[in-house]
Amino acid sequence: MDKIKVKICRGTTCFVMGGDVIKSISDTVKEKYGDKVEIETVRCLKMCQSANAFSAAPYVYIDGTIISSANVEKVVNVLESKLNK
Repeated sequence: MDKIKVKICRGTTCFVMGGDVIKSISDTVKEKYGDKVEIETVRCLKMCQSANAFSAAPYVYIDGTIISSANVEKVVNVLESKLNK
């Protein structure tokens, strides 16, 4: 099975809106899923380009799925769903 790719946005808006959440997501995913996932922090996922998108930061990309207002629970739910396919 290929690893699930998780990209966590570290752009300015995502960092300001959820800097503490970003670290929690990364730590939880590494601890819970280990080598089943590949975690990468990226400079920007370019999701904040529209004015309305700012309030939905931080963003996380998981194998084709974009999670807005990302938190640990949302990320874990998407990962569980992808791992159980």
